[in-house]
Amino acid sequence: MGSHQRTLSKANGKEIDVDVLVIGSGPTGLGAAKRLNQIDGPSWMIVDSNETPGGLASTDVTPEGFLYDVGGHVIFSHYKYFDDCIDEALPNESDWYQHQRISYVRYKGQWVPYPFQNNISMLPKEDQVICMDGMIDAALNARVATDKPKDFDDWIMRNVGEGIANIFMRPYNYKVWAVPTTKMQCEWLGERVAAPNLKHVTKNVVLNKTAGNWGPNATFRFPAHGGTGNIWINVAKTLPKEKARYGDHGRVQLVDADGHRVLLGDGTTINYKKLINTMAVDHLAEAMRDDECKKLSEGLFYSTTHVIGVGIRGLRPERIGDKCWLYFPEDNCPFYRATIFSNYSPHNQPSDDKKLPTLQLADGSKPASAEAKTGPYWSIMLEVSESSMKPVDQEKLLADCIQGLVNTEMMLPTDEIVSTYHRRFDHGYPTPSLEREGVLKQLLPKLQAKDIWSRGRFGSWRYEVGNQDHSFMLGAEAADSIVNGAVELTLNYPDFVNTRVNAERRLVDGAQFFKSMGGIKDEGKPLKPAA
Repeated sequence: MGSHQRTLSKANGKEIDVDVLVIGSGPTGLGAAKRLNQIDGPSWMIVDSNETPGGLASTDVTPEGFLYDVGGHVIFSHYKYFDDCIDEALPNESDWYQHQRISYVRYKGQWVPYPFQNNISMLPKEDQVICMDGMIDAALNARVATDKPKDFDDWIMRNVGEGIANIFMRPYNYKVWAVPTTKMQCEWLGERVAAPNLKHVTKNVVLNKTAGNWGPNATFRFPAHGGTGNIWINVAKTLPKEKARYGDHGRVQLVDADGHRVLLGDGTTINYKKLINTMAVDHLAEAMRDDECKKLSEGLFYSTTHVIGVGIRGLRPERIGDKCWLYFPEDNCPFYRATIFSNYSPHNQPSDDKKLPTLQLADGSKPASAEAKTGPYWSIMLEVSESSMKPVDQEKLLADCIQGLVNTEMMLPTDEIVSTYHRRFDHGYPTPSLEREGVLKQLLPKLQAKDIWSRGRFGSWRYEVGNQDHSFMLGAEAADSIVNGAVELTLNYPDFVNTRVNAERRLVDGAQFFKSMGGIKDEGKPLKPAA
């Protein structure tokens, strides 16, 4: 008997038996719990070490009353099932704000409409020539290419050429991923990166026009109150309270995969038949004390995300306008993306009549008066990546970000800062590294052979299906796989789910579709409910 098994057997807490245990109450865990709650038969429980559901889709509130999400989250969906579930949680029209995406790239002191590669007509003439030259070379080379791109950098060169690669794609993606593009594979791209049409780009350059909106998030919605986290708090409220454990009562200490048992922080042992894990798979391997899984998970890479928030007194300036999120490829600021978070909802910041003192001016100087004054207020949320290849000085990061806001004219030196926020999320982005698929093709089946379905942004480590809707469906489909033997479309066929935007894809319908296309089988073993 291993040491962790002895610890479990000696635990003094009570024991609970369930058919399916769900670890984690982020979108994936809640998707699994939601689906299990709809299926008659299996008993289940969901546990989380946090006191509040939401995971990496949660929202923090500063003492001054400014809201910040865990990075840039908006709601756009590929699934009717997902839409139905969040509409049940927030059912009123007044629960939401609808937005048209207004996004730009900051380059050489001007705003270039997103996506950059479709709007080089906005660049200085010398840069237009460099970009067009590269795009023409790329188009000519693509005609004779007989092999697939070997990595993300190769994909960039083949699609947009060297000009756009050097001006935007390489520096921006390094700021996002904290690794060079040569160390990333390109199977994850799907609908996330726009491949430009050379004829359209040339036409826009000649006529000095910009391209229209592109991508699945050209329109999106956002909760009126409570930020993104409020969605998941309310989804959790649609589930039975007695089947959820939070805080220390839900903290996983050990996972005995062979014994199908989990030891929680309060000493309770959960005996399960099947386990849906949504914590980071490398953390799961640690909790399992499984040397082989730990060794495999060492081949998975991730970047850390720093979320910085700045609350500002005054009317939102005209130069900011209705902008949603903005991209920053240059080195005059540490952040790669800025979100005008106050534009998403008027409730993301304090009311105008709330009195707050000025902490500092944007240039770092002290205010003339420490007296608390009323608003109005607006806010900016920034994201900064970190890795061993891209270290960050945490102590200076907030000050460097504020200076970056001044450098990019997002703020004026005299703007009054009334609130600041900085939180570091160790697991921020699951990196689509060259090694990733080799690891996952061994690790996920090995876990599933032990009756563990590891799913979610870091549970299954596939960024291409890491949005909120994807994550939710990874959980729901895992539950359906366990109980009914259904095919997990989102995990196994990301290109399919990402190309049929907003098509109705209910769980059973999707499984039937794939069976009709050739009888694709799922390797999961259906669970027979406990008698």
